[in-house]
Amino acid sequence: MRNTQPTWHQAALQAGVAALLAALAGAAAAKDYIVTACRPGTLVVIDAQERRLVHAHPLPNSSRSHGPGAIAISPDGRVAYVLHNHWETVSGIEIDSGKEVFRAELTQGAVRGKSFNGIDISPDGKELAVYTVRNEILPGELRPLEPHIAVYDTASGLGAEPVRKLPAPRRVSNLLWAPGGKTLYAFGWEMLKLDPQTGAVQGSHPFRSWQRPHFGQADTLNFWLQREQSNVFVTPYFVPRTDRKPDSPDAVKAGLWTLDLATDQVRFKEFENASVVLFSSVVNPVRRDEVFTVFNQLTRTDLRTGKSERVDLDHSFYSVNMSTDGSEVYLGGAGGVVAFYDSRSMKKLGAVNMPGNADQSIASLRVVKR
Repeated sequence: MRNTQPTWHQAALQAGVAALLAALAGAAAAKDYIVTACRPGTLVVIDAQERRLVHAHPLPNSSRSHGPGAIAISPDGRVAYVLHNHWETVSGIEIDSGKEVFRAELTQGAVRGKSFNGIDISPDGKELAVYTVRNEILPGELRPLEPHIAVYDTASGLGAEPVRKLPAPRRVSNLLWAPGGKTLYAFGWEMLKLDPQTGAVQGSHPFRSWQRPHFGQADTLNFWLQREQSNVFVTPYFVPRTDRKPDSPDAVKAGLWTLDLATDQVRFKEFENASVVLFSSVVNPVRRDEVFTVFNQLTRTDLRTGKSERVDLDHSFYSVNMSTDGSEVYLGGAGGVVAFYDSRSMKKLGAVNMPGNADQSIASLRVVKR
């Protein structure tokens, strides 16, 4: 009689094929979720594909008079680390359940600590870096102390204390961990490259000290974290021309400055006379020479040519991010709406309101693919 039972080789092959098909099906089913926050202390999760609010998690013991700020997402997309409580607390919130699994208080005793959106997670998800500005509260005065970068073990739970403190300059607005984990970038007046173990300066990219013929000192405002799709940091900047009269239309130029966190390569491009306010920018993860910038208008700029296109928005937005496939632009911050735009036509596709139409203020707009 012929044996119709599969051999162990065939069984192993069948099991492997089944596992591969399941993995492919899971990858195909994965989609983008937007993670942001709004007043009075709420973490918001939006299904970007379906354009619907999925979760609205209250932040435990959070200020009701001050909106949340920066949000950093764990590499596995499961935990959002949210800066709140007048920028004095970082809470790690499970995105699905809303459970608080991490909490760090930046204020300790008479020393008040605040972070102005300078937070990031290490590539392995094991450490959280928080830039902290400190003042000692004394009778009748505040005594400024040196700022530092507090590094926490993300497994520390609800009473997290820094495992180390790194020296840091003043005026840092962004922390960015390089993919390899061996460099922690600190962006302020310059882009510093720090050793995340010691805080030693490994190198830098000039910004405020940037020297070019016929150009003065560049300036920028950047509090928003939205580089996860491309792994490229980008900020708009304004710079005066020293070879132009102050009342000349091109006396001040607007540009875009980028740093590829994987390669440490800087690019920049002045693309127009300074005519509108530019708040935050994001690089398209697919068409990587394409940058979108937002405030009262949505601007698309080609970094190679400097050519830009612009559409007016119905109100101000502070933060911008993009879909994983580069087809859609997400706008948030300021008001109580997250808006969706087509990246090619720049036409509005839809919007999702925050709970109670509460404003997002300067909250981050992060994207997770799950």
